[in-house]
Amino acid sequence: MELIDYRPPGGPQILALHDPAALTASYGWFVNTGARDESADIAGASHFLEHMVFKGTARRSAEQINRELDYLGARSNAFTSEDRTVYYASVLPECQGQAVDLLSDLMQPRLDQDLFELERQVILEEIAMYDDQPPYGAFERAAELFFGDHPLARRVLGTIESVSDLSVEQLQEYHQRRYTKDNMLFVAAGRLRVDELIAQVERLSRDFPAQASSSPQPSVEFHRQSAAVEKGLAHQHYVVMMWPGISWSDERRFALRLLAAAIADSSSSRLFWELIDNGRAETAFVYPQFFRDCGCLTGMLCCAPQDAAEVEEIFVRTVSGVRARPIDARELELARQRITSGLILADEYPQHRMFALGSAWLERQEFLSLDALLAKYAAVDVDDVAAVADALCAEPWVSVRVVEEPLD
Repeated sequence: MELIDYRPPGGPQILALHDPAALTASYGWFVNTGARDESADIAGASHFLEHMVFKGTARRSAEQINRELDYLGARSNAFTSEDRTVYYASVLPECQGQAVDLLSDLMQPRLDQDLFELERQVILEEIAMYDDQPPYGAFERAAELFFGDHPLARRVLGTIESVSDLSVEQLQEYHQRRYTKDNMLFVAAGRLRVDELIAQVERLSRDFPAQASSSPQPSVEFHRQSAAVEKGLAHQHYVVMMWPGISWSDERRFALRLLAAAIADSSSSRLFWELIDNGRAETAFVYPQFFRDCGCLTGMLCCAPQDAAEVEEIFVRTVSGVRARPIDARELELARQRITSGLILADEYPQHRMFALGSAWLERQEFLSLDALLAKYAAVDVDDVAAVADALCAEPWVSVRVVEEPLD
């Protein structure tokens, strides 16, 4: 497998993992923008723009876009997070030219007023739908408490107020500032015609805006707080917790992922045996999130309301207890086996390789091959895991409980 890294003069960076033996190919635009790049008055703009990209371009209507994706037999989608927006399609290799043309055309949407208003209603309904479903809302509230005034506290979907007030002119301006040649990567993996791919992306992106602009962000400060989110007919008890973590460039991230798996994987983890296998809780997990300047551990618990106090105590005791009773060699090997097996199985698919390559480049401007990645996990020992547990796994900094809305 060959990694191609090419940046045409004045154009976006192009990354490709060429595998002549692959049966499919995956392509994607990775845009270095997300909720943390928005100001408070345009919260939700990145996600709104993700929707609008599929509503028409100068060359294609929304119907033509959907019909073309169907014709290609593409497995396609898009997503927005705190720090990136990604558009992708997986197709048969012979469809490369058409898939690249379509994805690149989508990066310059029309952003018409009429379609903007229609999509605003779709997004408002999406926010309301999630708000009606516990534990949605608890995760967002936990991030708001944990990050305080920092942009990482912003909700990816925005709020009812911010989306209602957003104008199409603001969205157009945001697109011009963030969807720029220096702020986007085109990533491909699978069986590729590399020279054709580079020439096509270079040609199609020629008229993209050149340079991104953004406002400097404050340093991150974590906050200790707790709160409740009221929901109607909350038949189960939910609680979301957060702890400080580490950034995506921190070498301890491999030890932290192994620690999280040993504590809270879906099988053979401490929380599994303490709460899931015996039926005390329906859900109990902890996972790390990594950002360029910080990170966090996020946990969630779901159980019967009458068991809430006991189950919460076990959950917190299990997580913080890894400091007093470190992960042993057997637990570490089980966690390592689960993670590395998952990586090997996922690497069979060009779409996974595309995501891995694009994400790694956005985060660290590097890419670790599967062998190099497996070696990183193999090098982690019990002392490494104990050190990261000692640094991070104290009492939770933030707790948000979902409680039933009182009757009037």
